[in-house]
Amino acid sequence: MSTLVQESGPAFAVPPGMPLFGQIFDAWKNPLELFTRVTREHGDMVKLRFAWLDYYLVNDPRGAHRVLVENAKGYEKSVNYQGLKVMLGQGLLTSEGDFWKRQRKLAQPAFHRERIAGFVKTMAQCAADAMERWAREVPSEGGTLDVHAEMNRLTFRIVGKTLMSTDLDGDARAFGDALHVALAWANDYVESIVRVPPTWPTPKNRRFRAAQRTIESVVGRVIEERRKDPSDVSDLLGMLMAARDEGTGDGMTDRHLLDELLTLTLAGHETTSNALAFTLYLLAEHPEELAVVCAEIDEVLGGRTPAFDDVPRLPRTRAVIDESLRLYPPAWVVERQTLEDDVVLGHRIPKGSVVAVSPWALHHSERLWKDPERFDPRRFDAPDPERHKLTYMPFGGGPRTCIGNVFALTEMAVILPIILQRYDVGPAPGFTLELEKSVTLRPRAGVKVRLTPRVGGPAAEG
Repeated sequence: MSTLVQESGPAFAVPPGMPLFGQIFDAWKNPLELFTRVTREHGDMVKLRFAWLDYYLVNDPRGAHRVLVENAKGYEKSVNYQGLKVMLGQGLLTSEGDFWKRQRKLAQPAFHRERIAGFVKTMAQCAADAMERWAREVPSEGGTLDVHAEMNRLTFRIVGKTLMSTDLDGDARAFGDALHVALAWANDYVESIVRVPPTWPTPKNRRFRAAQRTIESVVGRVIEERRKDPSDVSDLLGMLMAARDEGTGDGMTDRHLLDELLTLTLAGHETTSNALAFTLYLLAEHPEELAVVCAEIDEVLGGRTPAFDDVPRLPRTRAVIDESLRLYPPAWVVERQTLEDDVVLGHRIPKGSVVAVSPWALHHSERLWKDPERFDPRRFDAPDPERHKLTYMPFGGGPRTCIGNVFALTEMAVILPIILQRYDVGPAPGFTLELEKSVTLRPRAGVKVRLTPRVGGPAAEG
């Protein structure tokens, strides 16, 4: 039973916890379960306690709108982004204030609809290349494949070619391993009660610094090569290199370029590969939904490669992607810190407090979704006028919504049909999906499915 605490407004629900430590051990063990449970049991606003930290969880889309949209200027990124700041520097994900506004303005043109349309051919070609490799590696009678590892490799190559005009396929394994180490370090840094300075030469810090050097060397090499010939401004890197401050006329330093490219590589590679892997897993577990989406792909595309104009003509494919993102949102929690006192859903939040909105909790709420644990793409067949916009927020919300959300959705809507034109997917014997609640929501031990070449599909013809 929760207690009620009065703080100059309606009472907060405060779930019972351990003396001194509150719910911190529950959060370490499984924050997804904790957030889902307190949302179900305690309503719209819950005050959690993580040792000495008061943590206000907003479990209602109207409250999310107050924090992320209506009063976005009254908040900044929480202290829990410090690990990411060490990892990514001052990129779009971690920077604040006027500097963030400047960088966002410079990067935004690369993600306009016309620019993304120009990227689709590259996305499709990279996916087709991957299918050629699969055709050599997957037996004709079918076989098990870790599609998370495969989507990591594919989306990393797409990021390199679209954002930096560079084929990074040869760096994919080393970059992916280093990224996993760095994300784990950033997550552990946040969860530590006593945070060891990153400069101290502990074994964990040394592993992180080695991973960081690997990540920065891959992207830094691209910047160095482009500095020799900066004439190409067709990709994001070219745009950022050509950009000039309106007041001073200065361009970005190599450090600023590196921070932005690291951030966009993480966002464009990590989250999309996770989402595609989860989508393939869900389709493998639900053959009736797989049959429906494959029928749509066959009818609309007739075996040809999807183009940008085909994306809106594949509504069931998009609904499958949306439902996968509902069940497994990449940004599973969004945290802010109050710059001044605020009032959310009638509750007073003191200055300096950490306020969290969890897309995972919102997406799995029984108050907001019917049978929320069920995979049902029909939820997205048509817009629900009664559903608050922030009931569904896989990429965050407000002015700091992920800049690459349309890029990612388009990429998934192009890649998924190319895979399903060639392969039926089914459950892999003995595989159980485990989630890792890191900076992003990712599979702990990959995502294995059974792939069987489709008779008469493009792979069989080629």
